Parts: sequence; structure tokens; C-alpha cells
Amino acid sequence: MTARILLADDDASLRLVLSQALTREGYGVRATASLATLAKMVRDGEGDLVISDVYMGDDCLFDVLPGLRAARPELPVIVMSGQSTVMTAVSAAGAGAYDYVPKPFDLDDLIDAARRALTKGPEAKARAQAAAAEREERLPLIGRSAAMQDVYRIMARSAATDMIVLIEGETGVGKEAAARAIHQFSRRKAGPFVRLSLMGAPPAAAADALFGADGEAMRAVGGTLFVDDVDSLSGEGQAALERFLDRRSNGGVGDVRVLAASSRPLGVMSLEGTFRPDLYYRLAIVTLRIPPLRERLEDIGDLARAFLVRARREGLPEKGIDGSAIELLKTHTWPGNVRELENLLHRAAALRPEPLISGREIAQEMATLRQEVSPVTASGQTFDDVLRPHLSALLASANVGAEGEGVYDLVLQAIERPLIELALQGTRGNQIKAAAILGINRNTLRKKIQTLGIRAGSDD
Repeated sequence: MTARILLADDDASLRLVLSQALTREGYGVRATASLATLAKMVRDGEGDLVISDVYMGDDCLFDVLPGLRAARPELPVIVMSGQSTVMTAVSAAGAGAYDYVPKPFDLDDLIDAARRALTKGPEAKARAQAAAAEREERLPLIGRSAAMQDVYRIMARSAATDMIVLIEGETGVGKEAAARAIHQFSRRKAGPFVRLSLMGAPPAAAADALFGADGEAMRAVGGTLFVDDVDSLSGEGQAALERFLDRRSNGGVGDVRVLAASSRPLGVMSLEGTFRPDLYYRLAIVTLRIPPLRERLEDIGDLARAFLVRARREGLPEKGIDGSAIELLKTHTWPGNVRELENLLHRAAALRPEPLISGREIAQEMATLRQEVSPVTASGQTFDDVLRPHLSALLASANVGAEGEGVYDLVLQAIERPLIELALQGTRGNQIKAAAILGINRNTLRKKIQTLGIRAGSDD
């Protein structure tokens, strides 16, 4: 039986070329220049595949695609767009499109995508999943769930404005990735993207070094200032940020757009009296909530396949993942969210010899995740037992009023250095494998090696 393709594009010449090419391949083609006509054909049960442009006149495919997917969930949709941006690709993935093809495209590539979409069976499904993973690994955020579709819509709308956006979500959900995407597709994309992490920033530093007249925030003039960990700001830091926003509104600061991120709901904090209500209302002009992974478990398969593609591109062995492994991943609560999942998949790619990661390998990795935080040393003591006397001595000798590094920074450096050195020794200097074992990004490991002055081996 001849497969039928519904083709929608308001460019008459492109409709003709595509109709002729697809007909030569043996497909039946029905073409239209109207999204309303396309929607009616789909709801009437016509077609085995839809190939459609995003914008036709004032109509947008992404406004109608969720309804079409609900009416015909088995119907694959290939999205074409002349506005070839990552935001368009994200919107296509979020709306449940089978594939996204940026214009101008090679005709053979589009025909190949149509052929894959119309081919049935497990092998075809596996090929489609592999192709999707290759595309989605490059996206700032990954996922087709209903929970993520609202995220994509707010990102797309806010990218076209200069409004302040407050990005809320638990640690590891991808708040910085969302902020970078908003910047990348704004009119400021050629300007700087400056991230200020406020985690643990002492009051004086937040007030002066960050938001003062010559502070770090001024590096974002002409671009975007991303104020991360805003929920950790002290009272003095909150006042400093508000003064900065006042100066920005009154023209006392250069052309700076502000995005802010919080791991805790600032509205609740303002009611509790731990965050200034006036600052909260200034930051929450647009609020973008990134859902935790446990609220979008249906995205785990797409995320896992994309992370394995990313691991391969970073030099780790190429791995696949089977259905039993993905189902097992869905049973975990993921307190570390997407970042925790990515670290687990990178570790599995680095340490598991099998080319296809199965449920058994994932069970072993998840057992590692659930191990006790303070393991017992060879002497029978826990790490807690060993560390407490040293920490107590450091705290007792600390001079509270003195300038310089605090106890917190000293302890972190004291632990990080031997930990990274041992990981590098265990992998014979292979930084990719060491990063996977430590559960951190390779670029983060490189930066720590440079900061701590560690002698390191190769990157691969």
C-alpha cells in the first residue's frame, strides 16, 4: 500500500519540488499552503506522515502540533524551518515532532528522514532514536514531555524581550543552560554572557565586588548578566542587587539584561522573611520553572541516549542503551536531577565494557549511587570520624575577623587536591576517565587541575 504524505508549506515552488521528489520515491503526496487545511486533513485520518513548515502566514505549527499529536499520536511529523535556531529545534522536540530539518536542506536528507519515519519495526525505531539522540545532544535542554513544553514556550517568548527572567528549579535541572539559550536567541547574542555565582559569597563581596560601580556585573554591559544562586544572597547582597537594578532602570548602568536563578522558590522565601519581597517582585517579572527529573520521567530515554552521544564526542567509548536499562532509570528519584543522570551515564560509558548498557549495568551503577555517604575506612572508622578532629581544630583556630580564605575554602581545597590526584593516578592520567569516575564535567576537572596546580596527564 502506497504511503501518503501530507505536505504543508506556503512557498509554492518548494511545494512543487518536494511533491515531485516524494512522488518519484513512490509516495502519494497531498500538499497545502494552509495550517488549518493540514489540521483538518490530519483529524480526518488522512496521511501516514506530515512534513510541514513552521510558519505559514500568521499561523505557527507549534500552536497546533500538540493537538494534532493528541488526535493522532502515531502520526510522525517532520518539521521544516527557515528560522534555523536551536530554539526552533527545541520547540520541535518539545511539541513531539519526529524530526527537525533546517532550511535550506539537501533534498536527499529530507527524503531519508521521510523514509525512516515511514519504516516500521524495531530496527527502524532504533535508527530513529539514534538519529534523534545525535540531534538533541546539541540542544540546551532535552525532553519532549508536557512538563517541558511550557518551559520551551516561555523561553521562546522571553528570548525576544529584555525583561528580567527568574529561573527556578532544583540543583541540576539545567537553569544555566536555559539562561544561555535565552541569551543566545536574544538581540544580545553578540554581547557577553556573564555568570555570577553567589553560592557562599560573603556580604562584602556581594555588595562591592559583584554589584558595585566597578564590580563584576559591569562586565555584562551590552549583553546578559546571569545572577546564579540568588537565593543564597545575604541581606547586604540582596540590597546591593536591588541598588544595581535601580541604577539599571534609571540608566546609571549600561545596557544590561538580567537573568536570575534560584534553587529555592523565592516567593516562599519572601513570605518567610528570608528574601526581600521588593527584590523578589523585581526579579519575578517572568518566572521560568524548570521541572525536576522525577516530574518528567518520560524524558529519561531521550536524555540517556543524548548523554551517551555526548560521552562519545568527549572521547569515551561508543555505547547504546536498551529498554530494560531505561525502565530501571525511571525507578530512581534523581535528587541530583539531569546532572546526576548525565554523570551516571558518563560513568557507565567509561567503566562498563559492554557495548550495550543493559539493566544489569544500570543496576550496578545505581547501587553505587545508593551507597552510604560515609564509607568505613580500613581502620574501621568512617570518613566522618577521621575528618571531625581536623575540622574542629581548624574551626577553633580560625580568626573570624581576619581577611583571606575561610575555613570552608581551605577544607574544600584540602579534600579536592588528593581526590583529583588519586583519580588521575587510578586512570594513568586520563582526564576523561577521571572526570567520569569523579562524576564531574571534563571542563570542570581541567579548571580544577589548573586552579590547584596539579600535574596532570593527557585529555584522552
